[in-house]
Amino acid sequence: MRIHAIFGGIGAFAVKFRWFVIAAWLIAAFAVPHFLPSLNSVTQGNNSAFLPASAPSEKAAQLAAPFGSTNLIPVPVVAAVGQGTLSTADTAWLSTLQHDLGSVPTVVSVRDLGRSADQQAEQLQVLSDVGGGDQAGQTTLIKDLRAQIARAGSTQRPAGLQVHLAGDIAINVDQQAKSGTTGNQVELLSALFILLLLLLIFRSLLAPLITLIPAFLSVAIAGPLVGEAAHAGLKVSQLAQLLLIVLVLGAGTDYGLFLVFRVRENLRDGADPKDAVRSALTRVGETITFSAATVIAALLSLLVATFQIYSQLGIPLAIGIGTMLLAGLTLLPALLAVFGRAAFWPSKTRAGTGKVGLWGQVATRVVRRPAIPLAIGVVVFGALAVAVTAYEPGGFGGSINAPAGTDSAAGTALLSKHFPVSSANPTNLVYKLSQPAWNDTGPIAAATSQLAGSGLFTGVTGPLNPAGVTLTATQYRALHTALGNPVALPAVPAGVSSFPLAEYEAYRATAQYVSPDGQTIQYETGLKAGDPSTTAALKAVPAIRAEAATVAKTLGTSQYGVGGEAPAFYDISAISDSDLLRVFPVAIVVIGLLLCLVMRSLIAPLYLIASVGLSFAAALGLSVVIFIKLGGGTGLTFILPFLMFIFLLALGEDYNILVMSRIREEAHNLPLREAVAKAVGATGTTVTSAGLVLAGTFSVFAIVGGRSSGGSQIVDVGVGLALGILMDTFIVRTILVPCTVVLLGRWNWWPSKLGRVSPEPHGDEGTARDAEPAARPLSLAGADLVGADLVGEGVDGGGQVAECGSGVAQSGLVTLRQRGQRGLDDVLVHPVPSRHRQRAFLGQVQAHGAPVTGAAGLAPWRPHDESG
Repeated sequence: MRIHAIFGGIGAFAVKFRWFVIAAWLIAAFAVPHFLPSLNSVTQGNNSAFLPASAPSEKAAQLAAPFGSTNLIPVPVVAAVGQGTLSTADTAWLSTLQHDLGSVPTVVSVRDLGRSADQQAEQLQVLSDVGGGDQAGQTTLIKDLRAQIARAGSTQRPAGLQVHLAGDIAINVDQQAKSGTTGNQVELLSALFILLLLLLIFRSLLAPLITLIPAFLSVAIAGPLVGEAAHAGLKVSQLAQLLLIVLVLGAGTDYGLFLVFRVRENLRDGADPKDAVRSALTRVGETITFSAATVIAALLSLLVATFQIYSQLGIPLAIGIGTMLLAGLTLLPALLAVFGRAAFWPSKTRAGTGKVGLWGQVATRVVRRPAIPLAIGVVVFGALAVAVTAYEPGGFGGSINAPAGTDSAAGTALLSKHFPVSSANPTNLVYKLSQPAWNDTGPIAAATSQLAGSGLFTGVTGPLNPAGVTLTATQYRALHTALGNPVALPAVPAGVSSFPLAEYEAYRATAQYVSPDGQTIQYETGLKAGDPSTTAALKAVPAIRAEAATVAKTLGTSQYGVGGEAPAFYDISAISDSDLLRVFPVAIVVIGLLLCLVMRSLIAPLYLIASVGLSFAAALGLSVVIFIKLGGGTGLTFILPFLMFIFLLALGEDYNILVMSRIREEAHNLPLREAVAKAVGATGTTVTSAGLVLAGTFSVFAIVGGRSSGGSQIVDVGVGLALGILMDTFIVRTILVPCTVVLLGRWNWWPSKLGRVSPEPHGDEGTARDAEPAARPLSLAGADLVGADLVGEGVDGGGQVAECGSGVAQSGLVTLRQRGQRGLDDVLVHPVPSRHRQRAFLGQVQAHGAPVTGAAGLAPWRPHDESG
């Protein structure tokens, strides 16, 4: 069975059972979100949560397991007074709160980590066994903890005492709520932008809505499907959530444009509305399917990546594109069949109203001397690509910032104000000792001094200086001998204590730096390089790890690790670079094979993929110029090159498939230069409109998402991808690729049959061979039409015979060939949709004084051979 027959059958089904298809999609759009989890309930905002277990920072986290940072989820609770110090009533209430928080479901224990040096704040730590990947469970935990704090505070909380949650889990839950709002804003604004743009493109009221409805329903269905996959173990990043909306709306609208433009073209060629839909899907169904397949293939190639934000980004987006493909092949044809010509009202769709337009004129001029625009384009894009050498990774945004005005933002502020800087966002140095810390405190004291004097840290907090209070080695041993394990000590000494209260509270606070068995210790440090999320901190990680190795020798151990945000970023950067080299060849090979299938060629895929590589390098170089050279930024988000390559490779090949499929279709009946000009004239508006839609949705993504936590990353991604898509659609696909096709000639299609027969005319014998079967020559008795203006109402697209000396000039579907030195002896009229339009053309020629003979023998019109 021929592939056109398959899509013809799908089109016939969608048209015949159009009401059933529409009803099925509407039911699915309401049922799927009702029965499956929402997408924003399963997102994770911390990039380090996606690191593989082999990453050094993850090994450090495993080493710190005795502190409850691996198997149990920690949630800091910070209590503080604005004036004075914590009173006895405050301490008693906090002890009650500690007990009450322990009754919350999934909470294993609640530890008192001690009082701040200024005596104004105290920190509790809730440890929960909720799963690290259970986003719904973590959300429930945070809500229950806040509810418990509110209940305890409603009647008994001392005046002036405030209590808030802090830490990554609380921030992530608050960010989820904001991310859900951001996602809704992106979806709404993207839909409005696309509608306005489609109104301008179609100049009709219903066509934009009909084009967008399948994409909108696909977003509604794909989100819960991804949510269900997350419950099965898939990790979904905040970036994946937003990109799913943007990609499905943008790419889905693109696929809709492929079909809707072809339906409108068929209607203007005189087809019945339902036949127009069936015929359009027969022709572009393959294009839409292979376009979606290239995107899905590129996304699934991410599975070979080791960084899970890459490997698990592909599946959610592939689910979205797969859903959109199904809607584009069934729901959109059904909607077009229902509305018919009314879909395009008030624009004209009657036979004979089509025009070639701007891209037809551009293509006609470009293909005359294809080497010139191709050379200019390659030089300009190559110059932009040189700027890639200045690329610097930055803006990693791993541990998300608390959204302004939230409970976690207030908790983070209290933590930073009252406790050492290192505890707010620390970089942890973890060591496994050969004996309990209290047996030999001398090396620990030496290690503390060594770290403090390294010049790498603004502060070092550890077993001998917890909560800002310093203990000598002798004091620590004496306190341990008298009081035992600090984890079990109450907030207030029982009875009369022989130690000062400050020493007692400091010793209690050592529980977060010394494990219960005493054999694992950790230091919390603040980085002199700056905030751990900055590029400067990332670059300092090798020196920090080298210092940690030196301190390990002082402690007499070989088991150590450096954890925290900056080390995680460093590992992300290293893994990201290696994943680029791992994924790129896989994506290129897979998409190359798909292009070979759809092009029936081994040559065309080579330069099509090369064109995407050039477009990628130029777009990344332009981003470097804008954000780093002109904007003064320290770097671009680490994920931008990766996403830019994958999306430009996949989406660029979308447009390649549309343009090249149409060129191939026309090349069966026309000389190659004319086939290229006609194909670009027909698809240029589609490609550039689709590019504007997709670039616009990425711009909305940058504007709206840029206001959220990690906004710099989102701006980099959104603007970078928008620039790349615009460059790709307006220059590469519509100018550079067609020029290459013309220069290669019949080799474009090798080794298919089309590549073995040259469609170009040769001297005086070429005219008859190039004609379509239904074309017949008409004689113009020596008419001199050099430079004659053939533009007229009845001419299909218009144009000028600007260069008769070249031997070939084109005016829409009408091809003029020169046989004399001055004038045109023959006119070859290719089949056009109506005799009215043929006569209109002849009338235009006669109006310029060219006597026409043989008009009565003009062949009647018949459609192009659908087997093309």
